[in-house]
Amino acid sequence: MENSKYEHWNHPQPYPEDNKKLAAGLLAILLGPFGIHKFLLGYTKQGIIWLFLSLITFGTLTGLLGLIEGIIYLTKSDEEFYRTYQLGRKPWF
Repeated sequence: MENSKYEHWNHPQPYPEDNKKLAAGLLAILLGPFGIHKFLLGYTKQGIIWLFLSLITFGTLTGLLGLIEGIIYLTKSDEEFYRTYQLGRKPWF
């Protein structure tokens, strides 16, 4: 006989459909120097800092950091990305 008791830990919770993982990852890789991925995730202050750094370094530092950050975004699972960057509001790496 099967256990009819509902166990919450055994049933994964679906992540909401407003997950921005793919868009943020691609924007970070392709348009990293502009920091558009920061604005997409709602990190306005960090996006402005990113743009300022881009002006100072002529986009070289922020381009490299954008590539790294985009790869990090895309290698996380959908649920982990959602919890870390959208719910947890972790602005840097």
